[in-house]
Amino acid sequence: MNDGPVSTFQFLGLTFSTANVVSGTIVFLIAVAVIFFASRHISMKPSKGQNFLEWLIEFTNGILKGSIPADQVSSFGLYGFTLFLFLFLSNQLGLFLQLTFHGATIVRSPTSDPIVTLTFSLMTMMLAQFSGVQRLGYKKHFANYLKPFVFWLPISIFEEFTNFLTLGLRIFGVIFSGEMLLKVIWGLATSHGIATMIVAVPIEMIWQGFSAFLGAIQAFVFVTLSTVYISQKIEEE
Repeated sequence: MNDGPVSTFQFLGLTFSTANVVSGTIVFLIAVAVIFFASRHISMKPSKGQNFLEWLIEFTNGILKGSIPADQVSSFGLYGFTLFLFLFLSNQLGLFLQLTFHGATIVRSPTSDPIVTLTFSLMTMMLAQFSGVQRLGYKKHFANYLKPFVFWLPISIFEEFTNFLTLGLRIFGVIFSGEMLLKVIWGLATSHGIATMIVAVPIEMIWQGFSAFLGAIQAFVFVTLSTVYISQKIEEE
């Protein structure tokens, strides 16, 4: 597990991270493969794959039902399911696969980059705003920013900004720190031969398992908070 700078490339005058593009593509392909093979033979007597897929859908719908009104859950079910699956796989990728090419990282957890996690955070905030306008109309939606009184507007705007930052940076901090510690432990394991390898490898495996658990929890927390923010916008306060 080698550490290195992240390579970039230019496209249409914009700078893109090679690691984010490659890692995001890998996660996308894994997610598509999971859904494809789990849903190939849908029947009244479900297979193990169908059972897993149905359980995952019920699980994400259960997250939504905790915050969003029952009559609106179906409108956000696909978003919640897709968001959870992609974030879960993204959080786990770097724990089991990290690759470098010519000293530059090309595969890691996409969510170890704040640009990626803040992009997901922005998606949630934009969906919440759109849904609020769609359900309540412009007047009622933006009137919520003036409650309980008109001078509350600056605080409401600041709250939106802090929600955006904390939603994205929370998951980034956990995944990034977990991968960094794995690299430190691996560096220790290879520093003095067999002696340090014997001590560090079990620690590496324990932390890897714990980080996998944290990655799952963070995906759950992200989707849960996303549904809370959406629910706040589709209901008149």
